[in-house]
Amino acid sequence: MNKISTTGALDQLCVNTIRTLAMDAIQKANSGHPGLPMGVADIAYVLWTRFYKHNPVNPDWHNRDRFVLSGGHGSMLLYSLLHLTGYDLPLEELLNFRQWDSRTPGHPEYGLTPGVEVTTGPLGQGFANGVGMAIAERFLAETFNRPGYPVVDHYTYAIVTDGDLMEGISHEAASLAGHLGLGKLIYLYDDNHISIDGPTELTFTEDRCARFEAYGWHVQQVDGHHREAVARAIRAAKSETNRPSFIACRTHIAYGSPNKKDTAAAHGAPLGEEEVRMTKENLGWPPDAQFHIPDDVLARYREAIPRGQALESEWRRLFDRYAAEYPDMAELWQQAWSGQLPAGWEEALPAFGPDDGPLATRSASGKVLNAIASRIPTLIGGSADLTPSNNTELKGFSWLQTGQFGGRNIHFGVREHAMGGILNGMRLHGGVIPYGGTFLVFSDYMRPTIRLAAMMELPVIYVFTHDSVGLGEDGPTHQPVEHFASLRAIPNLTVIRPADATETVEAWQVALEHHHGPVALLLTRQKVPILNRTAKAGDAALRRGAYVLADADDAPDIILIATGSEVHLALDARQRLAEQSVQARVVSMPSWELFEQQSPEYRAQVLPPEVTARLAVELAAPVGWERYVGLQGDVLGLNRFGASAPYKVILEQLGFTGENVALRALALLDRAQR
Repeated sequence: MNKISTTGALDQLCVNTIRTLAMDAIQKANSGHPGLPMGVADIAYVLWTRFYKHNPVNPDWHNRDRFVLSGGHGSMLLYSLLHLTGYDLPLEELLNFRQWDSRTPGHPEYGLTPGVEVTTGPLGQGFANGVGMAIAERFLAETFNRPGYPVVDHYTYAIVTDGDLMEGISHEAASLAGHLGLGKLIYLYDDNHISIDGPTELTFTEDRCARFEAYGWHVQQVDGHHREAVARAIRAAKSETNRPSFIACRTHIAYGSPNKKDTAAAHGAPLGEEEVRMTKENLGWPPDAQFHIPDDVLARYREAIPRGQALESEWRRLFDRYAAEYPDMAELWQQAWSGQLPAGWEEALPAFGPDDGPLATRSASGKVLNAIASRIPTLIGGSADLTPSNNTELKGFSWLQTGQFGGRNIHFGVREHAMGGILNGMRLHGGVIPYGGTFLVFSDYMRPTIRLAAMMELPVIYVFTHDSVGLGEDGPTHQPVEHFASLRAIPNLTVIRPADATETVEAWQVALEHHHGPVALLLTRQKVPILNRTAKAGDAALRRGAYVLADADDAPDIILIATGSEVHLALDARQRLAEQSVQARVVSMPSWELFEQQSPEYRAQVLPPEVTARLAVELAAPVGWERYVGLQGDVLGLNRFGASAPYKVILEQLGFTGENVALRALALLDRAQR
C-alpha cells in the first residue's frame, strides 16, 4: 500500500503537481493543511480527469456533475485542480493562498472562487450538502426529463474525511440518503487513519464500511494510491443505480513526505522548508522549484476545457430539441434556474380579516403554502418529523421517496441538522426553492447550517413554529427563550416574526422574493387575533420591518413596540392607557433586519427620536432591544426559562397580559417624569 501504482509517467507527474502546489502554497502562507491534498491527490486526479463532467469555461452549466470537498481544510487540493483544469483561478491566486482579498481562502467559499460549489468549513456540512444536491438532481430529473430528453442527468461526488464521518450530521444525512436510494451520489472516503490529536484509533474504531452498508449504501474498499483500483471503484459505483456509493480509499496523509507522512503533524501545519525540499526530492521533483507546473502536465489537465465545452454543447443541442417539443417545460426550466417566480404567483396568496380569526400563525403559514403550491412547481420541502405541527405539507402533492423522486413533500425524519445541510445543498444545486420546518427551540440543532446558508447568501426558508412559552404544557425544554436573539445575531439571516395571519402572508411573500440570504419565519402554536389594519399601516407593511399599526390621536406619549403574538397585547394596553389619558403608538416590528434596511427618514417616522418613552414587548430574552428602546426605555421580556402549564396560565404568571403591559408603560412614564 505504500507504493504508488502507476499507469504512466505523465500520470505520476500530474498527481505530484497537486502535491507540490499544495506544499508550496501552504509553506508560502505559513498556514494550512498539506496532509489531505498530498494524500488524496491520486483519487482526485482520477476523478477529475476520467469521470468528472464539468466545463471550466462555464462553471454554472446546469447539467454538470457536482463536486464537494467536504474536508474544506484541504482547500489547496481544490484550488490546484481548479487552476490546472482551466477555471478562472490564475496561478497568482495560489501564491496568495490564505491572504487578504484573495480568491483562495483557508476554506473554500461559495461565490468567491469559480468552481467552488459550496462553502465547507465545519466538518460534516459538505457531506450533508452533497445529499441535498443529489435530492435536487433526482427531483428535477423526475420533473423535467421526458423520453429521449435526459436534460437533468448528472452525479454528485464528494471527498469526505474521518472528521466528516465522526460529526453527527454525517450520520443523519447518510441515513436519509441510504433510505432514499440516491444512486447518483458517490462519496470517496479519505481513510488516512489520522486526526488532529493523533491516530484515529484514539476515538474512532467502529467499522465504517459496515456502518454505511447498514445505512443501505453500496460500499467498496480500495487502495487510494492505486489509481486503476480507484477508477474501477468509481465505474462500479456509477453502475449501481439504486444506492448511494461509499468508496473507502486507504490513503496516507502527506504522502511522499519522508518524516511527516502518516503523522498528525502534517494535518494542520506547513511541512517546513527543509521537509518540503526533501519531499520534492522523494517525489522526483526539482527540490528548489516553486509552484512548478510542467508543460505536459498543464496540457493534460487543460484537456478538461475542450472536453467540457463539447459536453455542454451536446447538452445544449439536446435542450434546444427539448424546448422545441416541450415549450411549456422549457419556460418553467428557465424560471426555475433564474430564481424568478412565475408571473402572477402572488395572486394566489390568501387574504385574512378579523372575522377569520383567531388563528395560529403556523396554521396561516400552512394555508399560504397550500394556496401557492400549484403556482410555484419547484417549491419543495418538509419537516423534521413534525409535519402536522409545522403545517408544512403541500396537500395534494406526493411525497419524495425511493423511486418517487417527483414528490414535493420530504420526510426529513428527526434529523434537524441534516435537514439544514440538505436544504443548503438543494439550493446550491439550483432549480428548486427549498424550505424546512421544525420547532423553533430545535433551531439550535441547525445553527451551523443556518450560519453557512447566511454566509453563502442562500435563499433557504425555515419554518420555525412553537415560537414561545405560548406553546404551553410541553414545558421549558421545548419553549424557546434565547432563540430570537441567537438567530438575529447571525449576519445576513432575515428573521420574521409575524403578528397574525395577515403578516404571515406578507412574510411568505418576502421570503420567496428574497434572493440574497435565508429567511427564518417564527410562528405561533397558539391562536392569535387577526388584527384590524388602519389606513396608516398601509399594504404589505411587513416588508418594511416595522410599521405603525395603531397611532395616538396626537403626539404619542409612549411607543409600544411588539412582535408576533405580543402585538395584540400592545394593542390592548394602548386602549387601557387611553382610558388614563395616555397617548400610545403601537409599532409592529416583525423583522429587525428588514427595518434596518429602511431609510433613516422612514425609521424616524416609525420611532420618532423625540419620543424617548418606549416599551418593547416580546416573549423572549430582551437582548438587543436596547437599540430601539434606548437608555430611557424598557423591555418586557424573559430572563428565565418557561414552565409547563396551559399557555394562558403561563402568560399570566409571567406578566404577558394587556393589563401588565399598560402597568409597565405607566411605570416607565412615571420614571421619566421624576
